[in-house]
Amino acid sequence: MKPESSSQPIGKIMHQELKQTLGTWQLWGIAVGLVISGEYFGWSYGWASAGTLGFVITAIFIAAMYTTFIFSFTELTTSIPHAGGPFAYARQAFGPTGGYLAGAATLVEFVFAPPAIALAIGAYLHVQFPGLEPKHAAMGAYLVFMALNIVGVQIAAAFELCVTLLAIFELLVFMGVVSPGFRWSNFTTGGWSGANTFSMGSFHGMFAAIPFAIWFFLAIEGVAMAAEEAKNPKRSIPIAYVTGILTLVVLAIGVMVFAGAAGDWTKLSNINDPLPQAMKFIVGEHSGWMHMLVWLGLFGLVASFHGIILGYSRQIFALARAGYLPEWLSKVHPRFKTPHRAILAGGVVGIAAIYSDELIQFGGQTLTANIVTMSVFGAIVMYIISMLSLFKLRRTAPNMERPFRAPLFPFFPAFALVAAVICLATMVYFNFLVAIVFAIFLALGYVYFLMTRSQRDAAPSDALLEE
Repeated sequence: MKPESSSQPIGKIMHQELKQTLGTWQLWGIAVGLVISGEYFGWSYGWASAGTLGFVITAIFIAAMYTTFIFSFTELTTSIPHAGGPFAYARQAFGPTGGYLAGAATLVEFVFAPPAIALAIGAYLHVQFPGLEPKHAAMGAYLVFMALNIVGVQIAAAFELCVTLLAIFELLVFMGVVSPGFRWSNFTTGGWSGANTFSMGSFHGMFAAIPFAIWFFLAIEGVAMAAEEAKNPKRSIPIAYVTGILTLVVLAIGVMVFAGAAGDWTKLSNINDPLPQAMKFIVGEHSGWMHMLVWLGLFGLVASFHGIILGYSRQIFALARAGYLPEWLSKVHPRFKTPHRAILAGGVVGIAAIYSDELIQFGGQTLTANIVTMSVFGAIVMYIISMLSLFKLRRTAPNMERPFRAPLFPFFPAFALVAAVICLATMVYFNFLVAIVFAIFLALGYVYFLMTRSQRDAAPSDALLEE
């Protein structure tokens, strides 16, 4: 059998195009907005495993991994500005099979992250309206923000920037309001996996907490999927990535320390709304500050939810355009020039996940924790493939235009790669059932990949991969 080509015949032209409308500030808003919900919830589950002090060590390690990864990943994003992001880089480096693995992993990350965030939105609204079922509110969030993404990327990006700025402001307000009750002793008591002193068991908790430290930064790489819609991706994307990761590291440290020092942190370690509950320690349940935090806190959740819908839709669009998914998913709305079918398809999966307690709530973890872990599995596999792609392309395509080059090469990408492999091995050990489900998803997708070679052969060529 003739080997499958990693690129299509030049004679075919790409017929599904996205509008180039995004500037540097909008890309920064997407970078931070994609992630900022991770400052509001999810990370506190790591306290249940590692304690506050143990989780600090885990979070520092993960922050170092993300910082080196983003500096390295930016080289790929600016060299190959493509809506498929990691899928495009891996396909360029390793051919169709590499493209499949990276694309499938990214799809799992970006399709499973939104339902976790939507459930947190439901939890926040439930605080204000106890009669409102969180899952119904989560579904309502999907319907609203899928519609907003369909209307147009310019409107969606402007909205993303506004809610991201409001979310950052709200986190600063939270830190200011709880600061009068700041007690370092609150943060350190039982800080080593429920004990006051470090022991060998602390290592167990720190490794188990890795998925929740990753949640602090998960999905920042989604800016890559907006690269085709950037006005000047070779300049604006590096600025957005670097300033974005620095913004998020500072906010993550501040939120975690101020929340843990506000009172009994153990009461915050297994819930979806740790910040409002932390504020209750200081201002009480009926304070206007607390209710303001709940409402403003929605901005952070909405920013990430809205941004990741943009991310998953571009990934589905790019995979469909290249023949890795059914071609009809690559259709662009004739008026709004957005991948409306891809937006709706990801939403159907997310809403199904929200209502799938019996299928997803297993292994002794909550529904949200398992969805978060599934999303993180996809992210880590994609990080590994992306760093391998960087090394491969440096060797096989030395003359490729690289507007931004990874600093301290090969040390930065090597650290990111090794750290990601450690994370993956640890996550498989501590989340074996979720790992099995993730592997089944990849296996089923690979069967589809093998059965649809003719579909990829018939797909239009992608000019961005022919350069």
